[in-house]
Amino acid sequence: MQITPDNKLKRLEVVGDKILIKPKNHSGKTNSGLFLPPTVTEKEEVRSGYVVKVGPGYPLPNPVEDEPWKGTEEKVKYMPLQAEEGDVAIYLQRHAIEIQYEGVKYVILPQSSILMLERSEDLF
Repeated sequence: MQITPDNKLKRLEVVGDKILIKPKNHSGKTNSGLFLPPTVTEKEEVRSGYVVKVGPGYPLPNPVEDEPWKGTEEKVKYMPLQAEEGDVAIYLQRHAIEIQYEGVKYVILPQSSILMLERSEDLF
């Protein structure tokens, strides 16, 4: 799901080190062909999904100025996150917070809960 000028995801701002992910639909079927009930698939510890929006990152402390007479700008600087919009993220489900926005299910989680990222140019 891409952010386009006409959709409402553009209005969302993710803060700090948080990442908004649209979970992939799990088939609920094992490799051997058994169908699992939803209660079992919901308890999976590791999930995957598409990175939709990314927060600005970790705030960096302002350096201490030796010249107090200079005017100071209180502009916050951030160390950016590794995740980028469009990546596929493998993440820990136990740290995810599920939300629903405009009828679509998303999860928000900190970058530290992401185990691996898959970056591809042709995901969408």
